[in-house]
Amino acid sequence: MSETLEPTHAITSSALAGFTGTVRYYRWHSGLLLTDGAHYLAANGAAWLIDVLASVQYLPAMRAEERQFWTLQVDLEKHAAVVVCTDGDKTGEGEIELYRQEIPYTDFPLNEAKLFAFREPGMGRVVLLPSEY
Repeated sequence: MSETLEPTHAITSSALAGFTGTVRYYRWHSGLLLTDGAHYLAANGAAWLIDVLASVQYLPAMRAEERQFWTLQVDLEKHAAVVVCTDGDKTGEGEIELYRQEIPYTDFPLNEAKLFAFREPGMGRVVLLPSEY
């Protein structure tokens, strides 16, 4: 990441739903590209979530997967969460879990957030919100 991110907006469901495409891509470390919506998450206090995605892209199971479906599930009372990546049920026989990480503490304000990380020819791995697909 080449710029310092200072939170300027609250992460809300309605704010995230407002992203329906992207105007530009933002380069993240590990070769990821973020859409406007994914960058909004990172810029407003959830850079750690993007870092989780970035930190495991070297794993063979992650490199082999063209389309990754990420879910952050938050227990708002305990301020704990779990991040799970699946293959999105590409075979139609149920989702296969590719990665899971427990987050012992988070101040993430929503009970759930979803991200896609799709490999795009000529671009690399693009991280986007479902509403941007």
